[in-house]
Amino acid sequence: MPLNPPKWTMAPMNALRAFEAAGRHGSFQRAAEELAVTPGAIAQQARKLEDWAGAALFQRRAQGVTLTPLGREVLPDVSRGLAVLGAASSAMRRGMVRSVAIAALPAIAQLWLSPRIAAVQSACPDIEISIHALDDCAALGKSGIDLGIYPANEAPDDSKLIAAIIEDNLLPIAAPNVAATIKSTEDLARVPLIHDSAWRNDWPTWLAAHPVPGLDPARGPAHSLYTIALERCMAGDGVLMGHSALVQAALADGRVSAPFPDRTVSAGHFCLFGPVKVELAPELASVINALSAV
Repeated sequence: MPLNPPKWTMAPMNALRAFEAAGRHGSFQRAAEELAVTPGAIAQQARKLEDWAGAALFQRRAQGVTLTPLGREVLPDVSRGLAVLGAASSAMRRGMVRSVAIAALPAIAQLWLSPRIAAVQSACPDIEISIHALDDCAALGKSGIDLGIYPANEAPDDSKLIAAIIEDNLLPIAAPNVAATIKSTEDLARVPLIHDSAWRNDWPTWLAAHPVPGLDPARGPAHSLYTIALERCMAGDGVLMGHSALVQAALADGRVSAPFPDRTVSAGHFCLFGPVKVELAPELASVINALSAV
């Protein structure tokens, strides 16, 4: 006679989601931003789960929250469980609509992926493809996100590397009229340096390979989006450290010039990531093949 499956007492789903996000971020505030609720709602759900469990999962301090030993023990299993449920939910929807959601850093989404999505869509005419510009991508397979495109060193949580899509190199770029005044690396000391606030190490990395005595690599304005920094560069405000994978079009059509095109420093690769331990559905495989070909 077959054994009956065990009857699990399931914790409230919203409370589990709040616990997983807050535990992963170490912050009720950042968990609230990810789940589009208030920090108070996250705190309420966390307390609800602790009441259900009969044990503390968070240590609450004035400067934030940390997981208790029990919280640290169960978080990986909760994360994996939610990822599996998210993947199963996506699989259910595929019976109605074949869709693929791709997350990427805003700069990659705007400057690399968006110009190529028409070609990807043409190669996958029966699949609805959407782009989500996310600095901090939640675990793939949850929140409706199927694939992610991020620098190799910024892999999303609970993801596996599928392919390195494009090599990215650092090189200074400027508007043509500004670039024409830069004859040597020493000339960089007299023009403003433009920064992207998320990539503040770009200039120090390049200058470590091509030193300019007396040049402060932190000098100059920092913008919160790379696209804004690129716009200010094209307007002639100064010199930006270009990411070759993102500024190809601007270099090709002459909106910017590279004073030192042969002096590049590797920034690694932009890579395609997928969910861990989830078999790729046919539509994901089709989109992956198309992305690798553009």
